This record gives sequence, C-alpha cells and structure tokens, in this order.
Amino acid sequence: MKMKLIAVAVGAALSGVAMADVSIYGRAHVSVDYLDDGARYSETNLSSNSSRLGFKGDHEINPDLKAFFQIEQQINFTTGSSDGGTSFATRDTFVGLGGNFGAVQVGRFDSPFKVARGPFNLFGDQVGDMNNLARVTAGRLDERYDNTIQYTTPDFSGFNVKVAYSMYRGQSLNITDTAANNKDSDAFSTSLNYLGGPLEASLAYEKVEEDTLRGKADSIRAAVAYKIVDNFKLVGFYQTTDFKGVSTTTSAARDQGTFDVYGLGGEFAIAKNTALKATWMTHDNDAKDRDATMWVVGVEHKLDKAVRVYANYAVVDNDDLVAYTPWSQSRTANPTGQSIDANGVNRALGEKASGFTVGLRYDF
Repeated sequence: MKMKLIAVAVGAALSGVAMADVSIYGRAHVSVDYLDDGARYSETNLSSNSSRLGFKGDHEINPDLKAFFQIEQQINFTTGSSDGGTSFATRDTFVGLGGNFGAVQVGRFDSPFKVARGPFNLFGDQVGDMNNLARVTAGRLDERYDNTIQYTTPDFSGFNVKVAYSMYRGQSLNITDTAANNKDSDAFSTSLNYLGGPLEASLAYEKVEEDTLRGKADSIRAAVAYKIVDNFKLVGFYQTTDFKGVSTTTSAARDQGTFDVYGLGGEFAIAKNTALKATWMTHDNDAKDRDATMWVVGVEHKLDKAVRVYANYAVVDNDDLVAYTPWSQSRTANPTGQSIDANGVNRALGEKASGFTVGLRYDF
C-alpha cells in the first residue's frame, strides 16, 4: 500500500500555497539461487532483483492540464546499498505535462521499445528473464536512455502510441567526431500498444546511432499475450536486430551482433492466487555456432496484493562459441568469469547453464 505525504515547503506554507501529494513507493525483491554454468561454477547466491525506491506525484494546473514527476533509485537489499555507488535516480526519473492531448515527459526512463516486451515477460527480474537471450551481443538495444523526450498519445479504444527521441550521450560526446568519441549518438524509439479484453500486444521499433558503447543498430520487436480462457494465458515474442557498429567494425563482429530471437509461453492459474508459468525462447545469431535456447518453468503464489513468492528453474543450452546464462540480467547475483582458465579459455562455452531460484517480492 502506498504511503501518502503532504509535502509542504516552508516557503509555500508561509505564502499559504499547498503543494501536491507525493507517493512513496518501492519494491523489495530478493531471491536465493543455485547457479551452475555447466563448467566449473556451481554455487548458491543471494540476489536483489531490480529492487527500487521511488517518489512520484502530480499537480493539477487546471481541469485539462496536470504536471507529473517521478524519481526512482535502484536499491540492493542484499548489501543495503544503492546500486551505482553515489549516483541517485538511476531508474526511471522524469517530469512532464499531461492532458487531453496525451502526455509529454523528459528525463531518463525505459524506451518504448524496452517497455514493449511486457506482454511476454512472465519471469521479469528473475532467473529466466527473457532478456538473457533478447538483450545480449553488441547489437543489443532495450535500454533506459538519458536525455530523452517522449510523447504518449491519449487512449484510442485501447490503442496508444509512444514516440521517444534521446540525445542520450550527445551532451557529453560532442567534442571530437571519431569512432571512439563521436557526436552521432542519438536514439529513436516508438511503439504501438493495445490493451483490451483478453488481448495485450505491442509492436515496437528502435534505432540507435553510433556511440562509444556498441555502435549503430536497429531492431523490431513484437510481444503478445492472449487470455484464451479465464485461467490460461498464452504469450508470444519475436525480435529481429541488425547491428552495423561503427565504421571500423568488422563484418564478423556485425554478424555476431545481428540476431533474431523468438519464443512462446503460457501462464495457467491452478488456484485463485497461484499460477504455473513456462516459456521457451531461442536466439538465432547470424554468426556460426552462436545460437542458444532457453526454457523456464516456475510457480508463483500471491500471498496478497503486495506480496508474492515464487520458485523457478531455467536452462540455457549454448552453441560452441557462447556462454549465455539464465541469470545475467536485472540481478545483483551475476557471477561471470568463474570458468575462465589460466589460458583465458572460457570452459562454459557450449555448455548448458542452469539456475534454480526461490524468491520473495514485496511491492509497497
């Protein structure tokens, strides 16, 4: 349940002007995991999984116009620290105006392309998260961009469109136009979304220009969830990503960053507050011997509206030249490099990596 604060500044109080209500909200999401990379790493971990603390509020300017804001910080509940060291507002943080025209917001937040995975993401921020195959390689997109302006249309019979433009590294990279430090680093992202009756669906496109992290890429994704009957939901996903890199990127590296990923899954409610879930996904890479497949099964029980517990088991089956895992995204427990030998050879290449997790999520 969200707490309500009446935020009244001293100056506002003296002038008799009251400020808007501010909601404090958050998520404590922790899990105990047994992780095995199929080679030399096999250990039990404690993980904080995209836990966060936030503040949000809105203020009515007139009946047709309101201002709104959000400030959100990732929290590590396993160490008591905020992820990112001394930084603040590391997650979705923005300010904007909304009304009959829709909404405009500016700040740092998930792109429309990133949000569009929602209908399929049955294991979000858990062992088995779909991003373990969809958000990999140098051609990955699916980001939370800095310096972004976004417009969201009003709802039209269940449909809405999001359009975002990000100068996400342009403010700090406009010094020298080189492959290592270039000015062409903007991003464009848009999505068409529908929610109505038994159907939830999103179709999205995103393009990023050259930047110092990975390089030029564009991608299309589609995600859908359809409730066939009241207690069974079928989900599907498809994404194709084309990676071009920077001017010096080799054709082999471009192939390694270019891929298709697709999958199917379902959620079956076996009781009022208990559901069985499963997904299957495959990553089909343009480069040889770099494909992977992941399957996940799990059970989730909601103790009430705020608290849920779950258990999942996930496996990634890798081709000879990759060592993907089902645990690398959105979690603090992300052991890497444990199977690299003295000669620099990763013994986890081509192996099956698996994870079993028991988790607790409390939304407040």
